Amino acid sequence: MSGYHFRLLFVAGLLSATLGVRLAPAATPQAYDPWPGLVQDIFKNRPMNDGADVIAIEMPYRAEDAAIVPVTLRTKLPPGDSRRVLTITLVIDQNPAPMAAKFELGPDAKVSEISTRVRVNNYTDVHAVAELSDGKLYMTKTYVKASGGCSAPAAKNADEAKSRLGQMRYRQFAGSGHGAVSGTREAQIMIGHPSNSGLQMDQVTQLYIPALFVNELRLWQDDSLVLAMEGGISISEDPNIRFTYVSNGAKRFRAEAKDTDGRVFRREWKIDDSGI
Repeated sequence: MSGYHFRLLFVAGLLSATLGVRLAPAATPQAYDPWPGLVQDIFKNRPMNDGADVIAIEMPYRAEDAAIVPVTLRTKLPPGDSRRVLTITLVIDQNPAPMAAKFELGPDAKVSEISTRVRVNNYTDVHAVAELSDGKLYMTKTYVKASGGCSAPAAKNADEAKSRLGQMRYRQFAGSGHGAVSGTREAQIMIGHPSNSGLQMDQVTQLYIPALFVNELRLWQDDSLVLAMEGGISISEDPNIRFTYVSNGAKRFRAEAKDTDGRVFRREWKIDDSGI
C-alpha cells in the first residue's frame, strides 16, 4: 500500500473514532428478481391483486428431489362468492421456461384442488395466479430451495420410457366429505411420458436430449370439461395430476393428451357411482 493511501485510511480512522461515525460498507447488488418481467411476458402487465383469500399454493420449503417437487394449488373462494376461478397459472420464476402449467377449470366441475409434480432448477419464488370471472388476476407465492431439477437425468432408461409412452391410468379416491351424496370426487390421471426438458444430457453420447413433453391435457366427465392443462418443460417425468371436482352424474371419464411431437393419447374409463 502506498504512503498516500495509508495516510487516507489513517485520517478516515481518526475521523470515525473522533466523531463516532461508522463507515458504511459498500452496497451489495440486489439479487435479480425476474417476476416483474414475467408479469409482462406471461400476463401482459395486467394488474396483480392479493390472492391470499382466493388461491393457496403448497410446496416443500426444501425439496428432497428437485426433479419431482410436489405442488398443490387450492381454491379458497367461500361458498357464497358469486365469482368463479377460470384458470390457474403456475410460474416457477427461476426455471429456464418459467410458466410450468396453466390449468383451465371446467365451468361446472367446481375443481377445488390440483396437485402435480414439477422440476425446480434453482432456489426460487413460485407464483400461483388465478384468473377469476370478474376479469381480475389474483396472485400468491411461496419459496422453494431446490436446484438442478430441469437437467437431472431421467429416472427411467430410454427403452423403459418408450414402452410406457402414452399409457394412461385413472384412479378415484375416497375421502372425508367425498362420495355419491355430496357428488365430490377426488381423482388422479397418470401419463407415461419422459417429459424431456431439453436440458438433460444422454449419459452415453454426452449429447443433450431434445425436448419432448406433454403440452396439452384435457379431462372430461362424459362431454363436460373437468380440467385442461397447458404444460411445459417443468412438469416432471410421467405427468401425474390429482384433482378434486364435483360429479355431474356422468358414467364415464375421458382423457386426451398431446405432446410436442404431435402424438395424441386418448383413454376412457367407467366411473364408479359410489365415488370411490
